[in-house]
Amino acid sequence: MKENETDNPVLAICYDFDKTLSPDDMQAQGYIQSIDYEVDDFWRESNELSEKNEMDRNLAYMYLMAEKSRGKVLFTKETLHNDGAKVKLYPGVATWFDRINDYGEKKGVKVEHYIISSGLKEMIEGTEVADKFKKIYASSFYFDESGVAVWPAQVVNYTNKTQFLFRIEKGILDVNDSRVNDYFKPNEYRVPFRNMVYIGDSETDIPCMKLVNINGGHSIGVYDSKTKDKTKVFNMLEESRIKYFVPADYTKKSKLETLVKQIIDRTASNEILESFHFDCVKEKNNVHNTLDYYNLNADKFVASTLQVDFEETQKKFIEKLDKGAFILDFGCGSGRDTKYFLDNGYKVDAVDGSKEMCRRASEYTGISVKNMMFTELNVKEKYDGIWACSSILHLTKDELENVMNKMTTALKPNGIIYASFKYGNFSGERNGRYFTDMTEETFKELIKKTDGAALEEQWITSDVRVGRGEEKWLNVLVRRG
Repeated sequence: MKENETDNPVLAICYDFDKTLSPDDMQAQGYIQSIDYEVDDFWRESNELSEKNEMDRNLAYMYLMAEKSRGKVLFTKETLHNDGAKVKLYPGVATWFDRINDYGEKKGVKVEHYIISSGLKEMIEGTEVADKFKKIYASSFYFDESGVAVWPAQVVNYTNKTQFLFRIEKGILDVNDSRVNDYFKPNEYRVPFRNMVYIGDSETDIPCMKLVNINGGHSIGVYDSKTKDKTKVFNMLEESRIKYFVPADYTKKSKLETLVKQIIDRTASNEILESFHFDCVKEKNNVHNTLDYYNLNADKFVASTLQVDFEETQKKFIEKLDKGAFILDFGCGSGRDTKYFLDNGYKVDAVDGSKEMCRRASEYTGISVKNMMFTELNVKEKYDGIWACSSILHLTKDELENVMNKMTTALKPNGIIYASFKYGNFSGERNGRYFTDMTEETFKELIKKTDGAALEEQWITSDVRVGRGEEKWLNVLVRRG
């Protein structure tokens, strides 16, 4: 199931567990001792099992845990939870998540925490901070009806860890949801990589760190503050696997807290710019998609509109004009209305944004139809009337304000504009084209922003095309003063 959207940007902080949030391997903090093994001996035997059998190292340790528990420890989920409760955490971890969440909330950023670990999910679930994570991705067992572990349910190793970053990116968190492979547009990612932080300690974290790093996110290497051994983080920084390194100290005012708060600050400001960018992309796509629709469907559109009887509205418009007046057919489409005006003795300029519609309209009307975008209108007091039938409705509200002012400027004094819009409050893409619908009230607000224009008349009609009589249209006449 895809995660719900949020109005605020989301920052996902992803953690390894062992030696990132805890100073030692979780299995070495009670479990290995409970089966009468020395820690070093357990890992040595596990690694030998892996090497001799070409076995995944995580499967090897999971097998050994289950096998060596026989006769000594009841190997159940409850046992693993209890062992998890014994796991020690680095200083400040217990209060870290609430502190960071609160800071993010103040900055307008929703902070989420995730575990991506080769350790055991059931042990992590037993720790005091388990409920702080939105999702725990870790190796886990399948348990029978008695709660006894009988088979691996999930194995997380250093190479397949990266899949969980893509799940977080797309908001497809269920490990069995194949939609993680679906294509997403750049502005559809729930948590883009630039809004990810990966905190880890060693080579097993490198694939995730590298992936986050090269995609504009923030990879942080941590080292034990007691030993102060920075060998691993120095190497990771040298190889561009991480951007920063700090002690594994999660206390208030620590270097790590200061760094993560700065990342939150950056996320808040950066997402404003990203939103501006995607608005620009969306506007460009709105124009291109609408033009593509008309270019690809020109014949179909001509066939559906050319023979439609629109004379009642056409007459209402030309009654406002002197005989022989100069009309701009602004978005002429098939050329139906241009030909009507020409046949009734009017001089007409016809323009359209679609090259294919221009070609067909030129053939039908016998005049040269100019290929021009609405925003390119740049003449002064040239026309007696401007006819914009079902055309400027493809502009955004901001573009409409600009274009209505251009249209008014293009009119001679006392000139008249006719325009029509689908009736309603919708704005956005509909059937491959962008639309801005209008009501009487919203159009009145638009005219208030149009210099030198006065609303003369508004009326509602039904669509005159066959089978579409239920669709309503707002028709307007606007006079230049």
